[in-house]
Amino acid sequence: MLKRHARAACTALAAAGLLLAGTGGATADPTPAAPSAAATLRTADAPPELLAAMQRDLGLTPTQAKARLVHEAEAGATAARLRDRLGAAFAGAWVDGADAGTLTVATTRAADTAAIRATGARAKLVARTLADLDADRAALDRAAGPATPVRYVAPRSNGLVVEETEAGAAAALLAATGTDPAAVTVVRTGGAPRPLYDLRGGDAYYMNGSGRCSVGFPVTKGSVNGFATAGHCGRAGTTTSGFNQVAQGSFQASVFPGNDMAWVAANAQWTATPYVKGSGGVNVQVTGSVLQPVGASVCRSGSTTGWHCGTIQQHDTSVTYPEGTISGVTRTTVCAEPGDSGGSYISGSQAQGVTSGGSGNCSSGGTTFFQPLNPILSAYGLTLKVSGSDPGPGPGPGDPEPGGTWKAGAVYAAGATVTHGGSTYRCLQGHQAQPGWEPPNVPALWQRV
Repeated sequence: MLKRHARAACTALAAAGLLLAGTGGATADPTPAAPSAAATLRTADAPPELLAAMQRDLGLTPTQAKARLVHEAEAGATAARLRDRLGAAFAGAWVDGADAGTLTVATTRAADTAAIRATGARAKLVARTLADLDADRAALDRAAGPATPVRYVAPRSNGLVVEETEAGAAAALLAATGTDPAAVTVVRTGGAPRPLYDLRGGDAYYMNGSGRCSVGFPVTKGSVNGFATAGHCGRAGTTTSGFNQVAQGSFQASVFPGNDMAWVAANAQWTATPYVKGSGGVNVQVTGSVLQPVGASVCRSGSTTGWHCGTIQQHDTSVTYPEGTISGVTRTTVCAEPGDSGGSYISGSQAQGVTSGGSGNCSSGGTTFFQPLNPILSAYGLTLKVSGSDPGPGPGPGDPEPGGTWKAGAVYAAGATVTHGGSTYRCLQGHQAQPGWEPPNVPALWQRV
């Protein structure tokens, strides 16, 4: 389990990196050790209000809440390295336990299990690859209708889940697509998800003087301040006013359905800050946008229900709303209600995404979906507003600049390659690059190849 490696995370992960890169006999690098994943994601800076909300909503002790953020960061980095190592045989990864101390990685190749266990993770041998399951889900998406509103891959069971609102709807969908029923779990749901209608993340804003949504994450584009939010909240040209009803700005671009993304450019009266509105109105800092693994804790801020926490259930989920289907959203156990749409999802200090929709409420509980933030930043050329971070060692006196294709502000997806300092690196976890996160400095995010 990763739990037992928490105190020596940097050492354990460095060893895992050597194993997975096939350089176990290489001479040790004399340069200073790079920071652990927990240090990169600054889990030690989690404010008391965030930890208190995790304790309330996830039933954790103070010690478990702090440990969970460390374990989630390290598990995300380890799972990313293993996904890179396993290639086509990779079948998913997830964390379990109150403090997320157990990482499980699934593979279809028995020969991989030793390498998985060597990193401290549990290995699970399964029949279907993640790529196979994703292809089956895509086929379901193309034929799905309102009676089967949610479809997603379930790595824990190495299968698919289809939610139905009418008896027999899922069976008809499977028959129409030729999907093996043995690979699918059908869940009856009482209500279909819907968009949650009705510059700090979580604050309210109003569209054209009427409907209300919530700010996702403050961003900049050149000298322009603004924020990322949900596409269903407005179309390009829709004007906005802030939580205080003061004129704020307008939607510059919006996509919905298909995705659920948009951004609003604010006028000169509004300044982007690196914060999300936490419990009691306290500022929760944002330091990056590294997407966390299945099973990780996540908290949401919205203008209707405020601050609530839960866990990430599944990435790359497909949801059919009355207005159409959106793909690539993340399913969570966090509750939400109308007016929370567009608001912030954050894990520790890492921005995750903006509220899209869901079912249920914050009295009886529910399921919600968020549009991941990195695709929004990439699509519109936005820079996430983050709090100050260590810029890293940089070149010494008289040393040349490292050069290469890596660039601060660029959004990198897992699998992307860059050059830096004469070496090539492959991205392990999707994120927006920032000063101090140069590839050699952050092994949690980049693997040298």
